[in-house]
Amino acid sequence: MLPDGLLVFLGKFFEWRRALVLVKPETLLRWHRKGFRLFWRWKSKPRGRPRLPADLQKLIRTMAADNPTWGEARIADELRLKLGLRVSPRTVRKYLTGGSSSGRTPDPAQRWLTFVRNHAWAIVACDFFVVVTATFRVLYVFVLIEVGTRRIVHCNVTAHPTAEWTLQQFREAIPGEHPYRFVIHDRDRIYSRDMDAAVTAMGVRVLRTPVRSPRANSVCERLVGTIRRECLDFLIPFSERHLRRILLEWVKHYNQGRPHKSLGPGIPEPISKPTLLTADRHRLPDNYIVRAKAVLGGLHHEYRLEKMAA
Repeated sequence: MLPDGLLVFLGKFFEWRRALVLVKPETLLRWHRKGFRLFWRWKSKPRGRPRLPADLQKLIRTMAADNPTWGEARIADELRLKLGLRVSPRTVRKYLTGGSSSGRTPDPAQRWLTFVRNHAWAIVACDFFVVVTATFRVLYVFVLIEVGTRRIVHCNVTAHPTAEWTLQQFREAIPGEHPYRFVIHDRDRIYSRDMDAAVTAMGVRVLRTPVRSPRANSVCERLVGTIRRECLDFLIPFSERHLRRILLEWVKHYNQGRPHKSLGPGIPEPISKPTLLTADRHRLPDNYIVRAKAVLGGLHHEYRLEKMAA
């Protein structure tokens, strides 16, 4: 309590009589209960998880800055698979501005998408898409992907796509002894009946997608979109040779360095063993540093742990 003299002294500086309020005892009790509820809400509010170490925060921001097409889910997968750091996409999102990810919901019906998933390991899918060069020349890219492993089996470029050229791509991509049972393609006229018969003779059954049903070839359609969003939307090829060289480097990154959510996440052709997770999921192992390898001149980066020299 304040001394009486101090109260008298302070009373000279304001009209304390106007500050007096007459209330009922019930009102005073109600104010007390309300004040206690506010106090307890503040005292018991969740504090949240501890912040990530400063070096990990910096690494997340560096990854986001170096790879503008990556979202928080991609960065979280890169940290887990390459560096052994377990950080959830929601935690990554807190240290980034923007970026989003959405998970796939299971499809209970036996539709085309369900059929593809059930037979993924025995299916390859193919498609064409168009690329325009710096001189406005139209080129056609043919891609063939394993649905189960998400590995790009074959990729090539031509200015004049024909059924004979497409059949030659199948011959180069599918070896004599192969595990494939089905190949999916759309109803483009380039896939002639003679070409389908020749592919069938290779021991692969041809599945034509229904009319106006791009989801029937969803894996390959998504691959084409990924190639555009992560590669060709940022580069302008000068010639057919230049485009083939760009795609060759990107396909190597796609198969050996890019995490895929559909694989758990995983990598179709990992070139090294998975990194062992440390006891502390937010800290790098002792005596290790992070090395970055630029892909396509720095459009993407691949990260790995490297032991520091003694």
